[in-house]
Amino acid sequence: MRGKLFVIALATVGMMGPAVQAAPGRTPVPVPGTSCTVFPANNVWNMDVSALPVNTKSKMWKRSAHAGTTLLHPDFGPPNYGIPYDVVDGARHSFTSVKFQYKSESDPGPYPFDGATHVEGGSDHHALMVDSSDCTLYELYHAQWNGGVPTAGSGAVFDLASNALRPAGWTSADAAGLPIFPGLVRSDEIQAGRIDHAIRFTVDCTTTSYVWPARHQAGVSDPHCPPMGARFRLRSGFDISGFSADARVILRAMQHYGMIVADNGSDWYFQGTVDPGWTNGLLDQLKTVPAKAFVAVDESGCQVGANSGAFVYGPACPAPA
Repeated sequence: MRGKLFVIALATVGMMGPAVQAAPGRTPVPVPGTSCTVFPANNVWNMDVSALPVNTKSKMWKRSAHAGTTLLHPDFGPPNYGIPYDVVDGARHSFTSVKFQYKSESDPGPYPFDGATHVEGGSDHHALMVDSSDCTLYELYHAQWNGGVPTAGSGAVFDLASNALRPAGWTSADAAGLPIFPGLVRSDEIQAGRIDHAIRFTVDCTTTSYVWPARHQAGVSDPHCPPMGARFRLRSGFDISGFSADARVILRAMQHYGMIVADNGSDWYFQGTVDPGWTNGLLDQLKTVPAKAFVAVDESGCQVGANSGAFVYGPACPAPA
């Protein structure tokens, strides 16, 4: 990483894992303006979960998240609502140290963060930066430039070519200890006609535990609530034929790759990037999808190792048909 300080998961055994294709015959959609794809094809974010068994706690978790009375909600839209990100050339861009509130669970950096970096509105103030020169993802929570004295709640650095997870128990720029950028819906993916990864979403109540690939919890002592990292997929029998082509791209991704609980927030809100191309027509269609059409899946049998994001299909992790 050209001398930059870089902290990743403690264990590297099985980090890359077997060469499993997330979407056979397809080349992952790269990050716009880069040659970087988001994690290896055999990374859990890129795992097709359409054939996985239903989790035995699916009904309980859905009740806690009010699935019976709630509709899906895209947490992004025009003109500038969503989570922004910046692509930088690390060979030319300046890097800076950031003072963290949660220093013990933050990667020290430095980060390609400056006064021109786009920061999410609202309360979380996320800043996401992709270094196109070495395909490194930098993420900050509650980022503040402060006139050149930058601070943040927490920060995390991810090698987009690696399956390494953060150390067990560590947060990231997200409550689940997961990266944010890989789970966002992007308009360039819609234009490409496919989303080959899971999508991040929130529920109001999470319990005091986490499941793979999450690394951190921020919940309450209620065993009925899902843990961070729980994965839900849209039922294959849910009829998407009446939706627009763009909406079908998103809904097919939810049927094949599902959604991962990544943070506490409003029930069944899923996130996308800031993009002027989003339309209210697309979002209104997605808001008609009932949360009860989703089921939680059991991906515990897909792990290559507890500290790796790699997966492998097998008897306990059925491959898609």
